[in-house]
Amino acid sequence: MKSISYAKVDCSGNELKYVAEVLSSGWLTTAGKTFEFEKKIAEATGAKFACAVNSCTAALHLAVDALGIGPGDKVLVPAMTFTASAEVLRYVGADPVFLDVEYNTALLSPKILEAGIRANPEVKAVIIVHFGGQAADMDGIIAVCRKYGIKIIEDAAHAFPTRYNGKMIGGFGDLTCFSFYANKTITTGEGGMITGNDEALMKRIKIMRLHGINRDIWNRFTSNAPSWEYDVVAPGFKYNLPDIASAIGLAQLERAEEFRQSRQRCAQYYYDRLSGLPEIDLPSIKCPMEDHSWHIFPIILNDKSRIDRNRFIELMAEAGIGTSVHYKPLYRMTYYRDRYGLTPDNFVNTERIWKGCVSLPIYGLLGQDELTYISEKIKEIISK
Repeated sequence: MKSISYAKVDCSGNELKYVAEVLSSGWLTTAGKTFEFEKKIAEATGAKFACAVNSCTAALHLAVDALGIGPGDKVLVPAMTFTASAEVLRYVGADPVFLDVEYNTALLSPKILEAGIRANPEVKAVIIVHFGGQAADMDGIIAVCRKYGIKIIEDAAHAFPTRYNGKMIGGFGDLTCFSFYANKTITTGEGGMITGNDEALMKRIKIMRLHGINRDIWNRFTSNAPSWEYDVVAPGFKYNLPDIASAIGLAQLERAEEFRQSRQRCAQYYYDRLSGLPEIDLPSIKCPMEDHSWHIFPIILNDKSRIDRNRFIELMAEAGIGTSVHYKPLYRMTYYRDRYGLTPDNFVNTERIWKGCVSLPIYGLLGQDELTYISEKIKEIISK
């Protein structure tokens, strides 16, 4: 029996070299490596500005703050997402309004979005999640949002490097938030980034990233001239990204397309080996495979399966194969369910996904023999 973890990080590039440079510099917090990381992410995404933070949750919170979302405001959020997409709204006293998603992609569509706006005409913004690494229909979504005058925050936690119509995600909406968590296509261990094209919004974000201080700490402490004085212009947060993390990110960024291609190789193998199985619905893609970042590969055990999702996961674990679930819908979480009186009845597609979804291992360090083992075990388990 093999032992195959759900996720594994490849740090065989320049990570140690760049971290050593930080350690030898004597300055371990936010400094030159972080500024370089921001510059290179902006260049990669085509955005005018980028701001590094310590998580995508921090990025989302700063985005919500910068757009002036506050107490009593309502923001549309897909029900099939991680809690961070919604919890940041509660930080500022706003309320998430959950929407169903497409069954075949787990994405918000322009049609679903417009119906949500019409049912909630007071909404101020929408958080678009590029689920699994596939971009949502941004042309259609932007058209709908312009029609009704609402702001767009892109939750791109799954979506680096993802393209939409050949252009990198990072500047379609008002602000875009990335995650560099340990299982993402590129990682800093913990970390995130906000990109955007509005200078005023990004200025607010950079001030709020570090306690609302109006001057960068590295410049204050490394200047040759006396420069200790600073001002606090807002009650900010402690969301900055240290240089050690940014050093790892720079090394990972150098190999981002390599990592994406290696995940695509895994995805293609699963499509080749698992397509045609009546018990399983494979993820549907509406873009070229090379535009997808392949953060996760979620299959759905459908109504034809004789085994339920939980038992399937148990049997995969017994075979030494790690899996995950993305996600338990937010309307099923105690806090959101009870606060907003939510039931599954209004989320037909999300509920269908939830009852059968399982995410398979997908990362570059998976060998051909491991992919074969995973695929054969899946066939063996569902045939029982």
